[in-house]
Amino acid sequence: MATAGYNLCIIKPNKSSFSETFVQAHIDRLAGHKFVLYGGAFPVYDDEGKFLIKSKLGLLSYLIQKKIFKRQSIAIRTNALKSYLIDKKINVVFAEYGMVGAMVTEACKLTEIPLIIHFHGADVYYHKNIEEFGALYKKAFEYGSAFIAVSADMAARLKEMGAPPDKVYNASCGVDPSSFVELDISNSPRNFLAVGRFVEKKSPQSLVKAFKQVADKFPDAKLRMVGEGPLFGETRLLISQLSLQNNITLTGVLKSEQIKELMKTMRGFVQHSVVAANGDSEGTPVTILEASSSGLPVVSTRHAGIKEAVIDGVTGFLIDEHDIEGMAIGIIKLAESVELSVKMGKAGREHMIENYDINNRIKLLDSIIKNSIAQ
Repeated sequence: MATAGYNLCIIKPNKSSFSETFVQAHIDRLAGHKFVLYGGAFPVYDDEGKFLIKSKLGLLSYLIQKKIFKRQSIAIRTNALKSYLIDKKINVVFAEYGMVGAMVTEACKLTEIPLIIHFHGADVYYHKNIEEFGALYKKAFEYGSAFIAVSADMAARLKEMGAPPDKVYNASCGVDPSSFVELDISNSPRNFLAVGRFVEKKSPQSLVKAFKQVADKFPDAKLRMVGEGPLFGETRLLISQLSLQNNITLTGVLKSEQIKELMKTMRGFVQHSVVAANGDSEGTPVTILEASSSGLPVVSTRHAGIKEAVIDGVTGFLIDEHDIEGMAIGIIKLAESVELSVKMGKAGREHMIENYDINNRIKLLDSIIKNSIAQ
């Protein structure tokens, strides 16, 4: 890890998650001497995996207040984080997700340490999160040094919620094009790839229904759907009901290297993102950035940061949310013409190199962090 002249505390909700590659990229690439805390909306564990609250009695008190009385503000927990920040001589806190930033605002304020909050999606759009953390968001907006959105839509939403416009930055998650070899898809079969959790905002059933129309026109067309989630069973049932077992394969969760191997046999990447009934929405899906970096054209929806990541008619096709026929038409265009797929794939990779290179994204975040410390 690179070390600059300051101590950076990154606070994240999960110890590890296969879908949160963007968080790991921050841990690996941001400058400063890094301390990583985790354990929910408020960190429970320190950088060594030990409890932030040191005494057993203190832990018991914390659990009673959290589990039984459902309190958001728990003094013993806030004081434990405050002591940690002071003890480690932390210069700035970088909170992954709005809920985390909102919960740790008080400790940062008590120590007068700058707070930067990186929003990602559900923390801005999911109705339940806004309802539960709305009051704390207001306090975070009053104290925080910077608020990072991952799309123009999200930046506008944060301003609507009360974030000071001059402190809101649009810096979507990036991708390292050098880690993705540009694929030669000139001889690719009619294979398509989808990667993501099986949840409502990914609308896996919409994709299956669209691919039914693709398979009716091209019986040799194949779709690999990577991931798992609460809609996995329903999606598998729909595949059976539509007699698509020979066309669609559910792989379960795969490691990044396995996904890269799959990409080598693909014609394009597909994703049908929508706003869920509970308000949940995407930020900018890293999977789409990675597919474009590999030279795969993308068929997706006009949704959140996807509208910026995919140039309609140039690097792929964008259709309206829930437009199943439009999704099918987009995929069919790529299935019909490998030449068009190659052209769009090359344009997509160029778009990623010019606008989504993670090295440039990290430079921007580093500058925001340094400015927050200086101010």
